[in-house]
Amino acid sequence: MELGIYPASVVTNPPRQLLAPGVVRGDWHHRVDNGKIQCDLCPRHCRLSQGQRGFCFVREERDGDIVLTSYGRASGFCIDPVEKKPLNHFHPGSSILSFGTAGCNLGCKFCQNWDISKAKENDRLQDWAAPNEVADAASRHGCKSIAFTYNDPVIFAEYAIDCALAAHDRGVETVVVSAGYITPVARADFYEHIDAANIDLKAFTPEFYRKLCYAEIEPVLDTLVWLKRETNVWVEVTTLLIPGQNDSPDEIQRLADWFLENLGPETPLHFTAFHPDFKLTDLPRTPASTLKRARQIAREAGLQHVYTGNVHDTASQSTYCANCDRRLIERDWYQLGEWKLDPAGACQHCGAKLAGHFDPNPGSWGAQRERVLLR
Repeated sequence: MELGIYPASVVTNPPRQLLAPGVVRGDWHHRVDNGKIQCDLCPRHCRLSQGQRGFCFVREERDGDIVLTSYGRASGFCIDPVEKKPLNHFHPGSSILSFGTAGCNLGCKFCQNWDISKAKENDRLQDWAAPNEVADAASRHGCKSIAFTYNDPVIFAEYAIDCALAAHDRGVETVVVSAGYITPVARADFYEHIDAANIDLKAFTPEFYRKLCYAEIEPVLDTLVWLKRETNVWVEVTTLLIPGQNDSPDEIQRLADWFLENLGPETPLHFTAFHPDFKLTDLPRTPASTLKRARQIAREAGLQHVYTGNVHDTASQSTYCANCDRRLIERDWYQLGEWKLDPAGACQHCGAKLAGHFDPNPGSWGAQRERVLLR
């Protein structure tokens, strides 16, 4: 057995009507010399024999194709505030229909959603929904957008793409919450119908990625640069700061300098607090002071919109004008307060345009979270 590849167990397929042409993408895999099929969706390039699954566990070699075994199946549907993704510059205050599937193409020891991302049984996915049903639910509940989240949507790309197409047909936008671990051959197809993305930049050292994520950092940086320079996707970035692992002032400085040069000063950066989970339970929670220090370093480096998360800190979670430094959007966790943007998304004080996607008036969804049953 090759490293990172699991033998297939019995797979219960979704009802046939859920299987769309996008379930198998022939241009995302090819046959290699030893007769195996190589998956080209993510940089792991898993090579699979008949019945084997990749590191993600949900993509399986079946009769010469790579099949997405989790297509149409979800771990649950919830309506969240868009700020929870986190996205602070994409229709603030609006509601977003969120869902994930199972599995992941990273192996993060600190995963905060490990019960979903590390799941190796599709039978745990109790909710079934065709793309049209997902899009209809978002529209019916007044959601501005749909988020592919909880586990990394790269591994269920075909399902996400079909949901995105259905969403756009109904005037609903789409959001990806991802680690950005995807190949150049697949990312154009994947992001073609995506409106906004929050990319997890786990750290800024190759050693961290290899030791704690079983991955490489370069494909993630490459994805970020590509998204910013080659697409119209609105991008925000999140780094979970883990005490003693990726929170040193030197590493934050290097991250901020790279960020400024490659993503620009207007791209929002979120520093969020770690809590002990999964296989990293021997470390303490991230102190609020660490987040504030990281935010200060990044702002002094030239980044205009730097936020803290997973802590109560209204001052560091609010949005300020990059020109006059007046507060434009007040945030208390996911609850919006003061709103000083004009209908065109510019500062009411000085007229400077705020980078992002803004509606004439703020949304009013607030901090509530609502479970949704599609059937």
